[in-house]
Amino acid sequence: MDKYKKLAFNTVIFAAGSFGSKIFSLLLNNLYTKHISPSGIYTKTMLETLALFLLPVFTFSLTEAIIRYGLDNRYKKKQVFSTSAVIMLAGLAAMILFVPLLHLIPVLRRITGYSALLYIYVCTSSLRALCSQFVRARNMVKLFSLDGIFATMTLFLFNIVFISKLGMGVKGFMISMILSDTCSALFLFIAAGLGKFADITSFSAPLGKSMLKFTLPLIPTTIIWTFTGFSDQLFVGNMHSDKVFLGDDAAGIYSAATKIPNLLSMLSTIFYQAWNMSAITENDSAGRDRFYTRVYSAYESVLFIGAAVLILLIKPVSAILINYSTFPEYSTAYIYTPLLITAAVFTCLNLFLSGIYTATKHTKNAFYSILAVALTNIVLNLGLIPVCGIQGAAFATFLSYLLCYCIRMIDARYFVPFDFSVIRTVLNTVLLLLMCIPVIFSFRGCLYWEILLTAAICALNYSAITDTALKLLKKERA
Repeated sequence: MDKYKKLAFNTVIFAAGSFGSKIFSLLLNNLYTKHISPSGIYTKTMLETLALFLLPVFTFSLTEAIIRYGLDNRYKKKQVFSTSAVIMLAGLAAMILFVPLLHLIPVLRRITGYSALLYIYVCTSSLRALCSQFVRARNMVKLFSLDGIFATMTLFLFNIVFISKLGMGVKGFMISMILSDTCSALFLFIAAGLGKFADITSFSAPLGKSMLKFTLPLIPTTIIWTFTGFSDQLFVGNMHSDKVFLGDDAAGIYSAATKIPNLLSMLSTIFYQAWNMSAITENDSAGRDRFYTRVYSAYESVLFIGAAVLILLIKPVSAILINYSTFPEYSTAYIYTPLLITAAVFTCLNLFLSGIYTATKHTKNAFYSILAVALTNIVLNLGLIPVCGIQGAAFATFLSYLLCYCIRMIDARYFVPFDFSVIRTVLNTVLLLLMCIPVIFSFRGCLYWEILLTAAICALNYSAITDTALKLLKKERA
């Protein structure tokens, strides 16, 4: 299959399986904000973030290696699955000694009483990731997408039972996640016949060493990336100021605000699942650089147009995703989202560029770029949050991810020298920031201004999308 058609086909399949499920996930935020206070949302987010910290450390980020080595025909899939499973299970066994000590860290005091649930959550999430990534590595994209729908439906039902009906709050959320991941892992294991790939005698020490060499740089990269995304909430929740609103409730409101940009991230995730596979399989092809140029141009344009539309519709979208009825404090969350939406654009572009590091096995470079970003983010948070409050955290996030984009765009193109338009990227960014101003400062009567700017962004990016679409329809081969 032509590489453009294959990328488009996989994207459509992932979209069919993921779009509905991800919409359900976003709508769950309405349920959470109705039944869980801002302070409780902060605890929930902290537990989710801790899981994201623990996963790469104790599973050695092997889920990334599964897709990279599983798609490579030079390696036997049975060895890839069995070797990954053995190493991951060994890591999870070691984790049981570490998790109970987390609440002793002052900033993590809020997780007291959740240690057992956190450990089980990480284990079930790891097992689901092992199965789902291996299914994707076998090019079973339809089953992978079907599982996305199944997992979200079970999560939705469990949340209704444990949070809405039983009123279990954050504990209900954790139980729901555990049960949903367990159901998903079992479904994939049975439906994909993974039992025939699970064989302890197929464990390969040389392959395990090679996979760990590939993933070890990804562990600190993932940890630092996660910290960068959550550090804003830690600073907002633990800093104090007489000038601005800070504390646990402020951190919870900020957490609710971060869910709205997930609409944009949702589209990016769907595409990235397909793109990551194409980047790996096309890494050695003759027309690789031109392939990257065309795909990146269209992808960037879609992101900026999507961000503009989301900012234009921020109030109605916020009303759908965030429930103000029980806790009116959430009603101000939309003010903090425009900068976070702009930051999400560059997060998505950074993911695209990280695919280059994965495909070319230069994962160390991903670590160096995110380390610089994390340090910058800390400095900006310390300087901006005491003065600008939650908005300062949002601005720090935007600047940090913009810096990461600049670093990776320069560095990654040494490995895959594709072309892109600097002028268009700068103009898009400036126009988006201009759209942020009326929302942040609550200007009235600026709807026409926002519509005009949205139209300008659409006009600026129209040709990049249509050019790529026409090439796809003509089945042009690189």
